[in-house]
Amino acid sequence: MSAAEPEITDALVASHGLKPDEYARFVALLGRTPSFTELGIVSAMWNEHCSYKSSRIHLRKLPTSAPWVIQGPGENAGVIDIGDGLACVFKMESHNHPSFIEPYQGAGTGVGGILRDVFTMGARPVACLNFLRFGAPDHPKTRHLVAGVVAGIGGYGNSFGVPTVGGSVGFHKRYDGNILVNAMAVGIARADEIFYAKATGVGNPIVYLGSKTGRDGIHGATMASAAFEADAEEKRPTVQVGDPFAEKLLLEACLELMASGAVIAIQDMGAAGLTSSAVEMGAKGDLGIELDLDAVPCRETGMTAYEMMLSESQERMLMVLHPEKAAIAEAIFRKWGLDFAAIGKTTDDLRFVVKRHGKVMADLPIKELGDQAPAYDRPWIATPKQPILSAPDIAPPMSNHDALLKLVASPDLCSKRWVYEQYDSLILGNTIEGPGGDAAVVRLGDGPKGLALTTDATPRYCEADPVEGGKQAVAEAWRNLIAVGARPLALTDNLNFGNPEKPEAMGQFVGCLAGIGEAARALDFPIVSGNVSLYNETMGAGILPTPAIGGVGLVDDVAKAATIAFKSAGEAVLLVGGAGTWLGRSAYLETICGREEGAPPPVDLVAERRNGQFVFALIRAGRLTAVHDISDGGLAVALAEMAVAGRLGAHIDAGAPDGAGHDFLFGEDQGRYVVAAQAAQAAAIVDEAKAAGVAVQRLGTTGGDALTLPGEAPILLADLATAFESWLPAFMAGPQREIA
Repeated sequence: MSAAEPEITDALVASHGLKPDEYARFVALLGRTPSFTELGIVSAMWNEHCSYKSSRIHLRKLPTSAPWVIQGPGENAGVIDIGDGLACVFKMESHNHPSFIEPYQGAGTGVGGILRDVFTMGARPVACLNFLRFGAPDHPKTRHLVAGVVAGIGGYGNSFGVPTVGGSVGFHKRYDGNILVNAMAVGIARADEIFYAKATGVGNPIVYLGSKTGRDGIHGATMASAAFEADAEEKRPTVQVGDPFAEKLLLEACLELMASGAVIAIQDMGAAGLTSSAVEMGAKGDLGIELDLDAVPCRETGMTAYEMMLSESQERMLMVLHPEKAAIAEAIFRKWGLDFAAIGKTTDDLRFVVKRHGKVMADLPIKELGDQAPAYDRPWIATPKQPILSAPDIAPPMSNHDALLKLVASPDLCSKRWVYEQYDSLILGNTIEGPGGDAAVVRLGDGPKGLALTTDATPRYCEADPVEGGKQAVAEAWRNLIAVGARPLALTDNLNFGNPEKPEAMGQFVGCLAGIGEAARALDFPIVSGNVSLYNETMGAGILPTPAIGGVGLVDDVAKAATIAFKSAGEAVLLVGGAGTWLGRSAYLETICGREEGAPPPVDLVAERRNGQFVFALIRAGRLTAVHDISDGGLAVALAEMAVAGRLGAHIDAGAPDGAGHDFLFGEDQGRYVVAAQAAQAAAIVDEAKAAGVAVQRLGTTGGDALTLPGEAPILLADLATAFESWLPAFMAGPQREIA
């Protein structure tokens, strides 16, 4: 051990996030006391963020394969075949804790990290999305966090030059101390030119590429694997600092280098930096790795082996190259003004050896660093079933007219234009449908094909019934893709949960995964990549269970993609999937009645598939002029969004049962859509639906400058649009208050 390294004590081990039994396991594996650098390496490799030690036994139960899946979970990103020799490469990942501590840099480097995961595979990024959850609007820190996160996402994505085309934004008091910032990136590559992290060949050079290494981000992965206490702000030094312009150079250099044939393996330096990238490359290829840290480009003086191995400085890559092409590779990176350094080699001894100033600072068994990481089958308790609430259990406190205006002006359901107008959604020139609809649509090259992209989850459903909530998250992502005329192909997920050492929180995780798996199988919607983010709690209070789903589908002709906007007067408005009845855990119950209770709506996956395929066929045949899935807020909110988007009203005069009708208008029953069609088509569509076993009913007709609900006074579109568009700008215009 170097004289400069501290003595290994119980307190030092604990500060690295290792429990006593885990440390004992590591000592037994080594047969000796580890060095300080070795302790740092194993703390990074064995933390929750890198090892998935609480989740991997459950993740294995998910469906991950299909004829169109090229690469499922286990690589930097998932890969699916989209025809014509092309592949779509995509993944979603969290940057929750860093974004709470330092919202601008945390969110920005979250975008940078997920972009690297995609172009590491050889794909050129074509789109970004996000999934964001913030605390209650009246919490003194919420406005500061919203401003910083949105600016960080926009600042990085806009500067890098990739469109941010979609996302989801919500608020709840359970995120007060632990916001969620999940970033998704999508890229396109040749299907036969995908690059992987598996190192091959003995004696091949290991090359460091990109930006220099600094002290930012040290212990970032460990911090991401721990619950917050009162000292969250003190963790600011563990947040990385990003440079999107350097990342753009790194992208171009990497793609040029890949085209040269010099690359054997490539790995992004993400969580745990140089440690995880080197270990993963060697272990996947059954090879050892030897690194000489003296060759690593550093931007700070006097960095120790420990600091260099755990730094999470951004915009860095590690590659194994064909030795005869190393000079070509160096010339490419020098041309782009980036660091290039041979810092090691592959070996045949299955050891991970790290040297600094001529001394061996770490000598570890490389396979066991991953294979022998702890794996826990943690105790879990199923969430108790909640009572089913019927409409008579929920007395309307106001008219349906007033309830709709209040819902569309609520934090969760209001327009998020203030957010997405800070993102460049049009750069690269291929965005056909950007933020604000059911799913974004991005053209592939010159078309006619395109990708449909969405992110979604309904945490309040998952809290009440994790299995149904997990099913619903997948089903809604599938429905969003269907609604624009896409064939859903695959999904990525970001599983955000509380402390897995608490049986109730672990039960939420297990339940949601069961529901996700069931829905993914039923809908032929495999999970090809993803991320698990646990320990999302502060001072013992956990977040709502939030399994964010990112969906990808294929549109055969982007010119035929559907949108939510009403197009012209006199068209028939149709309801697909039956009348609304379910108000338990609904936005109406929470926002209008001030109650968070009851069971969420059940998901009938057979009906979901049948109804979706019927709508999909109508869109492909060009028979629908507008399509919107029904989700939060039910039918009335869907109609309002279609009317505002098209600046065209509608008169709804059919379908509502006798009585208050609040369940018909605001019920959140699943598997449903509102569609518009030429009046002459309506009767035929209803007849065809009946023959297909799909419930379809005519609701009314488009036209005018107001939305008229059954039995209610008309709501002028101007008033509806003002309510919908005003809340978020007004909220963000308030005083910026940060709690230090």
